Amino acid sequence: MIQYALKCSEGHSFDSWFQSAAAYDKLASVGMVTCAVCGCTQVEKAVMTPRVRPARNARKKSEIRSAPEQKIDVATPSPEIEKVLAEMRRHVEENSDYVGKDFASEARKIHLGEAPERAIYGEAKLDEAKSLIEDGVPVAPLPFVPSRKTN
Repeated sequence: MIQYALKCSEGHSFDSWFQSAAAYDKLASVGMVTCAVCGCTQVEKAVMTPRVRPARNARKKSEIRSAPEQKIDVATPSPEIEKVLAEMRRHVEENSDYVGKDFASEARKIHLGEAPERAIYGEAKLDEAKSLIEDGVPVAPLPFVPSRKTN
């Protein structure tokens, strides 16, 4: 796994993890890396500082000063992010067909021309999503759970 600092064309900065550098390159080349804030697909790697740990015996523990502890409440999203996610959900639900657990098979049919081309969303198992990506089917995870339920 590799973590990249990313930045979109709208100026939003965020981090994301990828299976490998090659996996990032593959996803980015087909527009599947999107901004975590605005959903923009024009994303590029930002300058990162490496995480380097000092040598084990370089200094005594008593000499090492710890940085002030910063508490981040990840369980409570900011109102700005909630607003963006709500808008994204509304847009997806108004402009796409919900196909539920048939997402992987329906996406593959559309990609192969066996079903009419249209925007869809739904649910897929991790191995199904990986298979779609490996086969070049343009898919991306949504940052929310669909509100519709399948029986």
